[in-house]
Amino acid sequence: MLSKEKLARINFLAKKSKNEGLTQEEKLEQKKLREEYLKKFRENFRKQLDNIEFVD
Repeated sequence: MLSKEKLARINFLAKKSKNEGLTQEEKLEQKKLREEYLKKFRENFRKQLDNIEFVD
């Protein structure tokens, strides 16, 4: 997964977005961090699915 710092930054930007809004630079940063998070999530999920064995 992502580092704790990156996850904390994602959460901070989400909270700031709800409360006061983001600058254009922060919006771009948030988008990049979210894309990176989703990429890692999908990779880990795919690994879990690949490790599933069906037993009859």
